[in-house]
Amino acid sequence: MENMKVKNIVVSVQKEKSNNFDRLLKIINERKIRLIIVDMGDKLEIEKDVYFDIVWPDKSNLISENALNNNSIVCKLNYQNFSCLFTGDIEKIAEEKILKEHQNDKTILHSTVLKAAHHGSKTSSIKELLETVNPKMALIGVGKNNKFGHPSPEVLERLENLRNESF
Repeated sequence: MENMKVKNIVVSVQKEKSNNFDRLLKIINERKIRLIIVDMGDKLEIEKDVYFDIVWPDKSNLISENALNNNSIVCKLNYQNFSCLFTGDIEKIAEEKILKEHQNDKTILHSTVLKAAHHGSKTSSIKELLETVNPKMALIGVGKNNKFGHPSPEVLERLENLRNESF
């Protein structure tokens, strides 16, 4: 944000304070950037036929455990017959809550592409969520030979099993 023009910032309600978030708010105020605070159930329209469904977090049901990760924004990009579920850094506890929150309409989670949660960490991408999303493709954002060992072999195996079950 210090080196580029930013018109809008989208955030969710935070469970805990952080110096980084306070710094972000200061920059937003100084540069008069539009701040959009989203909550589960919101729809963020980008342009005609392109919008995000906000799937998580639920400001009335925030997670205390590893709050910055588990209250990451989870959103689904929708464009005509294409969709992509972005899962932030959520872990198993958030994935289970998301499944419970959307148990009556799981179509909100079904997506063409899944951006796997938390860089493919073993604490994320539980089988039930993968089966519900049922993506044609999964993407994992990770650096080569990273110190965390991401993606985990367990997540790669769950994704491979999902692929094999789909064919």
